[in-house]
Amino acid sequence: MTAPTLDVEPACPGPAEPAIPPDRPAPSVHAERRSFDSIPQATWDEVAARSPWATPFSSWAFHRAWWDGYGDNAHEETLLVCRDGAGADGDPIAIVPLMHRHEVEPSDALTHTTIRHGRPRGLTPVPGSARAVFFGASYHADYATVLAGPGDLTAVTAALADYLASPASRDWDVVDLRRLRCADPTGDALAGALGAREIANGWTLNVDREDVCPVVTLPDVDDIERYLATLGKTERHEVRRKVRRAEALGEVRLRESTDPLGELDAFIDLHQKRWGADGLFPPTKGGEQSRVFIRRLFELFGPDGGLGLTFLTVGDRRIASGVHFETSDSLLFYNAGIDPDARELSPGVVMTWAYIRRSLERGLRRFDFLRGDEPYKYEWGAVDEPIQRLLVRRDA
Repeated sequence: MTAPTLDVEPACPGPAEPAIPPDRPAPSVHAERRSFDSIPQATWDEVAARSPWATPFSSWAFHRAWWDGYGDNAHEETLLVCRDGAGADGDPIAIVPLMHRHEVEPSDALTHTTIRHGRPRGLTPVPGSARAVFFGASYHADYATVLAGPGDLTAVTAALADYLASPASRDWDVVDLRRLRCADPTGDALAGALGAREIANGWTLNVDREDVCPVVTLPDVDDIERYLATLGKTERHEVRRKVRRAEALGEVRLRESTDPLGELDAFIDLHQKRWGADGLFPPTKGGEQSRVFIRRLFELFGPDGGLGLTFLTVGDRRIASGVHFETSDSLLFYNAGIDPDARELSPGVVMTWAYIRRSLERGLRRFDFLRGDEPYKYEWGAVDEPIQRLLVRRDA
């Protein structure tokens, strides 16, 4: 095994503990490609529940919505990892959500499905024409992982590497696995499994620090003022000043929609007002795909699935909207729209304040801004949680 090449900055430190306890033998398993449609939702989510690093982006609903919206831009390469001898109907011990496409499809100018980076940094370059294997839905997911229990991770990643080296895998030039959190041992298991096959298969493995997700660890309080007291003096003063200015014009309210499908167009309108042609929903084929994707998300997650749509109002004026995921301990702030005509009310600051107040009242302990190191996130006490990319290039 050769060490991965670090081209950008040091990748993630190694795991504190081995993925498989020393007293547990690795199972004998193999990976086989299946169509996404052939995997029942219950099976997918049951396997995802075994992984402590699974997030809402790992769910069947998120992947189903992505394929419904953007399926024209990729080919399926979902893998089930099964025990040897289990048969075609055997329950999988793991799922590796993958897709196959070019790094830059000729239609990307119309569909806006290029992978976007939150940081202006150079990753290991790959030609746009390269045939690539990605994690499924990774263009619009902020986190990705292999769906497997910790005790099976080493065997599962070895089976994945064997599959990629076999004639059963689709013809590829690169395997470009992104959105892996540095704290997730999946990255180290993948690097070990792929690196072990590097020389024999004529591969080159690179590990890049891809991006960061700033995360606020919320204190164990239920009062927003006690939280603000943990911020720096300047930041605390600015938040309070902007909230008071908004409150002087009317009640500040963060309302969670009880009919997100019915109010989705209002969110899209605010999003487009803020982002225009750089947003998700311009009047193009790509914008239409994004509309299908976001609508399918709300249809599939349902009213109790942890996906929420909120609107920020000051008095009777709607000035911002947000889409978020909520888990048992975290709020993941996924997307937002803001009325640019309401700049004097600082809608971004006031909405974040209202979201954090709501999170504290619900007893959540993490407020995750997701990918991107925009300066405003750190004014709320966020700390970077890095994510990495594993790239395997096949020698010509």
